[in-house]
Amino acid sequence: MKDSRLLLQQFLSKQTADKNIFHDLMKKKVSEILLVATLYDTFILENEDRFFEQAMGEVYHLSLSSLPRITGATSAEDALELLKEREFDFVVLMVGVDTRSPLRLAERIRRRNPDVKIFLLLNNSSKIGLFDENHTQLPAIDRIFVWNGDSKIFFAMVKLLEDELNLEEDTRVGLVRVILLVEDSPRYYSRYLPMLYTLVFEQTQELIAEANTNELDKVSRMRARTKIVLATHYEEALNYFIKYQDYLACVISDVKFKRSGLVDDTAGISFLRYVHGHRAELPMILQSSDPQYSSAAVELKATFMNKNSETLLQDLKTFITYSLGYGHFVYRDTQGRKIAVARSMKDFENHLRTIPDESILYHALKNHFSLWLMARGEIQLARIISPIKATDFSSPKDLREYIIDVIQNYRIDKDKGKVVNFDESAVLDWRNIVSLGTGSLGGKGRGLAFINTLINNLDFSQIVPDINIRTPRTAIIGTDEFEVFMQRNNLLNRVMEIEDYGEIRKAFMAGELSFNLRKKLRTFLQLLNRPLAIRSSSIFEDSLLHPFAGIFETYVLPNSDPDFNVRFTQLQEAIRMVFASIFSPEARMYFEAVNYRIEEEKMAIVIQELVGNQFDNYYYPHISGTAQSYNYYPVAHMEPDDGCAVVALGLGRYVVEGEKAWRFSPKYPTLQISSLRDQLKTSQVNFYAADLARRELNLLDGEEAGLSKLDISVAESHGAMMHLASVYDPNNDRIEPGLAVAGPRILNFANILQFDYMPLAKTIEVILDVVHEALGTAVEIEYAVDLMPDASHKTSFYLLQIKPMVGADEDFTVDIDNIEPGKTILYAEKSLGNGRMRCIRDLIYVVPSRFDKLKTEEMAVEIEQFNDRMRKQKKEYVLIGPGRWGSRDKFIGIPVKWSQISSARIIVETDLSDFPLDASLGSHFFHNVTSMNVGYFSVNTGGKNFIQYDLLDNQEILEEGKFFRHIRFENDLDIVMDGKKRQSLIRLGNGVECPDLFMDASV
Repeated sequence: MKDSRLLLQQFLSKQTADKNIFHDLMKKKVSEILLVATLYDTFILENEDRFFEQAMGEVYHLSLSSLPRITGATSAEDALELLKEREFDFVVLMVGVDTRSPLRLAERIRRRNPDVKIFLLLNNSSKIGLFDENHTQLPAIDRIFVWNGDSKIFFAMVKLLEDELNLEEDTRVGLVRVILLVEDSPRYYSRYLPMLYTLVFEQTQELIAEANTNELDKVSRMRARTKIVLATHYEEALNYFIKYQDYLACVISDVKFKRSGLVDDTAGISFLRYVHGHRAELPMILQSSDPQYSSAAVELKATFMNKNSETLLQDLKTFITYSLGYGHFVYRDTQGRKIAVARSMKDFENHLRTIPDESILYHALKNHFSLWLMARGEIQLARIISPIKATDFSSPKDLREYIIDVIQNYRIDKDKGKVVNFDESAVLDWRNIVSLGTGSLGGKGRGLAFINTLINNLDFSQIVPDINIRTPRTAIIGTDEFEVFMQRNNLLNRVMEIEDYGEIRKAFMAGELSFNLRKKLRTFLQLLNRPLAIRSSSIFEDSLLHPFAGIFETYVLPNSDPDFNVRFTQLQEAIRMVFASIFSPEARMYFEAVNYRIEEEKMAIVIQELVGNQFDNYYYPHISGTAQSYNYYPVAHMEPDDGCAVVALGLGRYVVEGEKAWRFSPKYPTLQISSLRDQLKTSQVNFYAADLARRELNLLDGEEAGLSKLDISVAESHGAMMHLASVYDPNNDRIEPGLAVAGPRILNFANILQFDYMPLAKTIEVILDVVHEALGTAVEIEYAVDLMPDASHKTSFYLLQIKPMVGADEDFTVDIDNIEPGKTILYAEKSLGNGRMRCIRDLIYVVPSRFDKLKTEEMAVEIEQFNDRMRKQKKEYVLIGPGRWGSRDKFIGIPVKWSQISSARIIVETDLSDFPLDASLGSHFFHNVTSMNVGYFSVNTGGKNFIQYDLLDNQEILEEGKFFRHIRFENDLDIVMDGKKRQSLIRLGNGVECPDLFMDASV
């Protein structure tokens, strides 16, 4: 438990750390602004440009953040009073006709509030020259801005301050990129900043829209956008460069500004020369009103821009877009001519495979690839590619392959543990699940997505180092396809009118899947060359609230026909058959039992690659099984919370249907639960495999159409039983591990469970513990094991499914000392269930003298008839019978399906002198009776267990069958179940009226 919590905590820490990188960005936000302006200036602003509406609209629209509050003041006194009452992030002083009053107010504010930022906003163009020349002589003013009729200046003021406040932390935590603008003229930086910010935010919004993330992620990613900083003199610019050179995206510099306190006519050239000497690849702009400096720009490999150009802003926008990789990636030849355009990462990767070698070299030499990736927020990927030089490779082909491999590996690592949309360029990998359609994933799909996330984000090697823990390659078709299928084929009303399930299946088989799904399936199937399992995943299947299992169908496709179109047709047919299974008799009975409308159910589809290996014309895993974190039948020193596991050779269908298999405790794998005689009697003798030679499949024949049931001797001939079997030595009456000698084979997995050929028991124990801890409830898992070692000499454990267990509540107590023998019908020392039932009068039981272990199949038919009558009367009953309920082995119990006893509220397993009781191992059967809060009792000979058949024989008989008898009591039975001690009893009622609540755990 401690190890599991540690793993989960590490996972949660990693998940939150990844998200917190975004949450930790832009921590300091502008929320309060004080605007000081005359009524006239305010009127001019609002009426000429709807200034406040547009400015704040830009803040919200482009940054997806909450709006800062602007508080207005029309006099110095009002402003000072407001500053005394509350804190402001910055103060904007409007300068109109009167230039002196704002400056005097700035000095007064500075004396009283030395830390508040003070900005001047000039709206009188005739005064710009005065402030432009003397702005450095105004110590109380932090920045001067010029309003040129564009409300975006206010947006730029807000964002510039936020960037300055967050720059150090955001570059450290989030590796955000930075544009450095070196400009001392308020006139020009007031023009540049709105354009730069608009460009940055529009680029970021485009990427967010493409990523299709949720609203929280949109805000988070917007915070990781490129930051902009403004320097107005040489020392400030140099300080920014030295401190943030690793994060700079480009530098835009004027030529003339102050250096060492004096105006230096070539300060910008000196600064860019320093920048070029330390980061030669960094895009740079040298801008000036004097064209003579263009030659200096050429020398520095910078772009020159003339400040007097009428296209200055457009030229700057073009440079930023091209140099920083904004917009689409345009593949060009060596002459700069366009070859192809990549509008997404998918396009980018696809074109990389086909463009000429010369284009690869052209872009690599100019560092275009990493620039574009960086602009798209793929910082880690860009950092991998950026240091690589074309000269490091012997040929353009090698360079191309390297870049493609890096992108693929990055994407796989980024997508691991996630459900990713499938497209033609998708890489199928066990580390993620691909989505072939929209809508809910269904219960099973949700469980698979969850365990895939856990497996790919938890380091299980810390606890179980010598095994691979994985999920098979998996795809999920969301529930939307089911709804479309039902509508386009007019099936919903038809299936409600058709009673014969065979006719329903034919109607579904004749239906057609959507074109979009068929297109994806065709591409998807071309990537798979192993057998497939097509599994149901309905909305409520395996869910936490109302789990059930085995109600719907699963089809195994050998996927071996040499004709692709045949395999493609079989895949579509299997999907349609799983859809149809919603309307099977078993499903209808289940929905009726839980009072759920079948037409409200929706079906997703899980397509999984089968775990295993090919042996001749068969395909199967060495091991498959189930395990539960709660053991309802512990023996010896085992505790219920130790869990239990069942394991078998071959495909898992054998185990979940309850056939003979090996049962063990993951915590005590060497503990022999069964006697030697029982091991001989109950050892596995058959197994299921996908039949690769079975090319033509008729799925209307049922779920086993693609399977073969084989004798274990076939597996031995394949060499698949080497580590699984032992041999019974009759001469010494003992079991010898291995297959070295002749004799009856017993599949007890001795080499694995007793001699640790692979850490199966430990792996199951850890997985159960982790999933139990993660789900917060008892769980059951299905798994398969491939014993073929990989390149690192490890075997592989595949987790196929998880589902919650129910029925392990522990809040009701039975007082065994107060049992009244004359009134108690039965007492069970081993039971499942908790609470009190007082609404049942009917009991159906096998008359012991009529039981015939050779006629259990007839008994299954008879109890189904009894059950149907009870179901139609909407009555529930207690069911008592010998042997294992739900087993497919007719010689160890009555082989019923759950639907055949669906109205039984209490199921009791008993033993007879020649028919010993073995706890039910059928996973699907057992899961369904427990999920519906059905009481499940085991009454065997010995201990304090008993059933008083004489009390039963004296009751009113409603119906006699060949094997079963239906009786009814005068009063409701009193059924008490102690979930903590796993003890239960049924006694005669005393006429107490049935309570409103069927289960009463408080009595």
